[in-house]
Amino acid sequence: MEIIRLEDVSKIYKMDSVSVHAIRNVSLDIKRGEFASIIGPSGSGKSTILHIMGLLDKPTEGRVFFEGKDTSHLSDREITQLRGNKIGFVFQFYNLYPTLNVEENVELPLMISKVDRKARKEKAAQLLSLIGMEKRAEHFPAQLSGGERQRVAIARALARDPEIILADEPTGNLDSVTGLEILHIFAKLHNEGRTIVLITHDKHIAEHTKRSIEIKDGMVHR
Repeated sequence: MEIIRLEDVSKIYKMDSVSVHAIRNVSLDIKRGEFASIIGPSGSGKSTILHIMGLLDKPTEGRVFFEGKDTSHLSDREITQLRGNKIGFVFQFYNLYPTLNVEENVELPLMISKVDRKARKEKAAQLLSLIGMEKRAEHFPAQLSGGERQRVAIARALARDPEIILADEPTGNLDSVTGLEILHIFAKLHNEGRTIVLITHDKHIAEHTKRSIEIKDGMVHR
């Protein structure tokens, strides 16, 4: 069963009097349990696709379906709830809160959802153990390496048990050895049944996924 489907999706940005087509007539689907990559050079539109898949942005044309539901019929509030409950995000620059320690960063989505303190601490401990960061729970982001920060970001993305994880260049800010460690975590999560879509410009990174979707000049090249 598919989790996400894009149907003839285009995104046009207005810059003064100029219209810029970020993506054109993109149609693709992501099935439950897939480990897929979207690969393309800088400016190809791959991050735009991720933002639309993740309901962070709306298409100018076309439709986005999540678990069979046409999201164009949903209110902003319903989209926010769907995104928060069903989608986990991992970004290149981690987006951790510098004033929160590792445990608190992982707990944050659960705090926003008003999960009680005991339950969210248990969940954070479980996730930090999963990614091998349990001994760093009280450290702050500035005390961590890039790879450790990305591990924490992955744990935070898993906090609400999302249906899908969308990762935008998750190894782009890391050296090759550390990047491979992060890829191994994603592979482990996939083997446990998680659905993962990874954005990358690097074909060697894409080779670690089960399916690769090439984007060029805003269009899908199969």
